[in-house]
Amino acid sequence: MTNTPPEPADAGSAFAAGAAETARTDGLRLEILHGAQIERRLDALARLRIDVFRDWPYLYQGSLDYERRYLRTYIDCADSLAVIAFAGPLPVAATTSLPLAAAEAEMRAPFEQAGRNLNSIHYFGESVVLRSQRGHGLGVKFFQLREAHACALGQHTCAFCSVERPADHPRKPAGYVPNDAFWGRRGYSRQPELATHFPWLDTGETRPTHKRLVFWTRSLDGVDA
Repeated sequence: MTNTPPEPADAGSAFAAGAAETARTDGLRLEILHGAQIERRLDALARLRIDVFRDWPYLYQGSLDYERRYLRTYIDCADSLAVIAFAGPLPVAATTSLPLAAAEAEMRAPFEQAGRNLNSIHYFGESVVLRSQRGHGLGVKFFQLREAHACALGQHTCAFCSVERPADHPRKPAGYVPNDAFWGRRGYSRQPELATHFPWLDTGETRPTHKRLVFWTRSLDGVDA
């Protein structure tokens, strides 16, 4: 079984903590950040996560204090990635990723237990897009940028996890369509044997509960890590 500890951020990273890269897509400005650079956009990223994850299926009752602590993982990892999309001065979407070996213990555990090589796997944290900006290709762009970042680090398996709520959950919206088909078109496959549990407070509730999250993976070179 592989049990690789997170590697600390260091000056030898391929990504220096200088000026952020920028790009444009569909009229939006993309700011591309690594490691310590992410701190300058910490609250913007935190607020986007809170706003988007409040909806089904996450129902996340977030707080800035918790988000700042959670996002420290990305700030402290020199090989992390954050991309924030701006419409004018307003942040409207964001995505993050980092080597799985530097992710939270809950994200590493299923792969460690399966004997997978963490050093060859890149973990996608989240992709959050405000409703007003959906349907314009940002989701695809975010996958492309994270996959390119993984390849630049020599990591050719990408993984992310998604919460799975009961099909008869009383708060499930009528007509809800999950992202499974979109992820499948991007080449990702659901891996039911790779699952973890993570606690958070649902909106309208008074105490956090653990939720089950199942991983989806893609091998960029056709060989699983």
